[in-house]
Amino acid sequence: MANAKHRRFKNSQYADLIPEIPKNFAVEVDEEKDETVLTVYGEIGESWWYDSTSAGDIDRALKEVKTKGITVRLNSPGGDAFDGITIYNRLKDHDAKVKIIVDGWACSAASIIAMAADELIMNTGAMLMVHEAWTWAVGSKADLQKTVDMMVKLDESLLDIYMTKAKCTREEMQQFVENETWFTANEAVELGFATDVTQEEDKPVNNKVDAEQFKQGVLQRFKKEPKQTILTKFQRVSNE
Repeated sequence: MANAKHRRFKNSQYADLIPEIPKNFAVEVDEEKDETVLTVYGEIGESWWYDSTSAGDIDRALKEVKTKGITVRLNSPGGDAFDGITIYNRLKDHDAKVKIIVDGWACSAASIIAMAADELIMNTGAMLMVHEAWTWAVGSKADLQKTVDMMVKLDESLLDIYMTKAKCTREEMQQFVENETWFTANEAVELGFATDVTQEEDKPVNNKVDAEQFKQGVLQRFKKEPKQTILTKFQRVSNE
């Protein structure tokens, strides 16, 4: 994956909104809560050109975790897909309960990491983005075809991970990925990715109301109200 400065997005209207998030990888232990807090801000994956947090960094940190809970504070524009998958699996395999809080962005590879949460909380204004894997390639047409074949398989692997949470069909999820789809905090909950959205008072609010149930509830409210057409308005005026 490329540097955040040169990352390519299909939805170009969002490209300029992706901030260059400075790396902040930190580990703190809250003995009172029996919880280890990992802060993962910035790019995901090894890089020669910019500071980033790699799967190796996470792996070393997790090996030292002795608490019953792990909280990951996540804010990342993405990075290397394979590092994202590795971090996802290391978190899933850990004995501790994993809570991930998206403080800002969970884009691209970071959205894969977010799927490892037993509890995923979207902070107010946070967004989650999914898209197809992309890369650079040089060489003969045979070399390029091998790259294409690998990318197709990688996208299928990403879909496998998203479908562990998503309420939609695999075909619908694939379309989300191909379209490069951005989800607001509430939309992430509705789709099944996230469990809660924090309000301004920073208290998790259970938001598990089915989307169809919510829509029907709103429509039912209008059905109970008496209908008032333009004709009835004129009739009332004439009677007065």
